[in-house]
Amino acid sequence: MIYIFITILCLLVVGSIYYYNTLVTKKNRMKEAWSGIDVYLKKRYELIPNLIETVKGYASHEQKLMQELVRLRNEAIQPQQSQEKVNIENRLSENISKLMVIAESYPDLKANTNFQQLQTQLETIDTEIEQSRRYYNGTVRDNNIQVESFPSNFIAAIFGFKNGIFFEINNSAERDPVKVSF
Repeated sequence: MIYIFITILCLLVVGSIYYYNTLVTKKNRMKEAWSGIDVYLKKRYELIPNLIETVKGYASHEQKLMQELVRLRNEAIQPQQSQEKVNIENRLSENISKLMVIAESYPDLKANTNFQQLQTQLETIDTEIEQSRRYYNGTVRDNNIQVESFPSNFIAAIFGFKNGIFFEINNSAERDPVKVSF
């Protein structure tokens, strides 16, 4: 009888250790994935002022949009909680899209070599951000499944493991086509 008790106790301890280590692994992969997104976002932040300066000379009457881009960029650089960062990034992406649409209206700007290089860099960075978001969301999914699944949910509750926040488009404006009017 005591051997059965000891065996059950050992299985519980080993199971607890396994689930704890799995939760730690998932949490750290999620942090690593967020860090990857952060690297590409910083590259985009560095590119935005150059893009704005290039467009300024051609679209001087679009000052409001450019000021908003600068404000959002400066806000995005500041450290925030994940959900705040996601919201700011969504608004920043929306405004960058508007800037690109406005640039289409200026043939001289579109022909500008500097603008073309910046636009290519921005497209490359946006593709990398999209790939990083997908990877991050996959790690969040795996973490959330582990945090919510039986029996690891008991270990998660005891040690304070939480669900991750998905990096997703949360407003309909970014899903809709960009509308520009002069």
